[in-house]
Amino acid sequence: ALFEAVSFKYGLTPNVVTYSAAISACEKGVRWQKALSLLEEMLGRGLNPDVRTFSAALSACGKGGEWERAMGLLDEMRARGLTPDVITYSAAMSACGKAGQWERALSLLEDMRKYDLTPDIITYNAALSACEKGGRWDRALALLEQVRAVGLTPDTITYNAAMSACDKGGKWERALALLEEMGKRKVTPDASTYIAAISACGKGGKLEKALALLEEMGKRSKVAPDVAVFNATISACEKGGKVDQAVALMADMRKRELTPNAATFGAAIAACAAG
Repeated sequence: ALFEAVSFKYGLTPNVVTYSAAISACEKGVRWQKALSLLEEMLGRGLNPDVRTFSAALSACGKGGEWERAMGLLDEMRARGLTPDVITYSAAMSACGKAGQWERALSLLEDMRKYDLTPDIITYNAALSACEKGGRWDRALALLEQVRAVGLTPDTITYNAAMSACDKGGKWERALALLEEMGKRKVTPDASTYIAAISACGKGGKLEKALALLEEMGKRSKVAPDVAVFNATISACEKGGKVDQAVALMADMRKRELTPNAATFGAAIAACAAG
């Protein structure tokens, strides 16, 4: 309808470029239904979508949690004789990862090699994130080794995904080893980095280490602890049965003018129950 109005008012005829731009806008706005509607409308006009068009539509489906539709678009691309590029595969892997389909994400990574496509750090991060969401810390660490082996430089997102995978897998020592490695490689940790490390320590019964990480964050990281970081630390107190420490952390939050949320109170109440 939008294109019809523009065409009528300005005498312009929508083409592949304009449709691709519109679909890309839908992707950024997480409007996967509209993206697919535009793609269908485009085909109805006899226009042939290119790789960029399909990649944007695929990414929109991924962000909307529609991984099966994303995979369907990947198949349709090939059926039309189009060769998916690194951006396409990264989007498809991200879509699978968000849906917990880590095996499919790794399968796509293998497919890239068959088509002589070289994964970049964004691709590997998508694969790592998929393994993290699937609770496969072992696969995540193996991918991190691959990143290094192919000469790519792991970034904050890479390490965060690997550390979060270790957290979910109960591997607190590996999570801390990755945090230490980040320092040696001059990779800047962010709030998500510390949340993963603190959470891992909490699950491993290492409250003192979790508290030390919270204190370290203010000194080492350019990012100050936020509500989510405090929530992870209070949760660690709950697992360690330290009520006084949880209460002290809530007082610290108020001093920092941070507003506790439902998760904060939930963790604090659980700490009281455990203590």
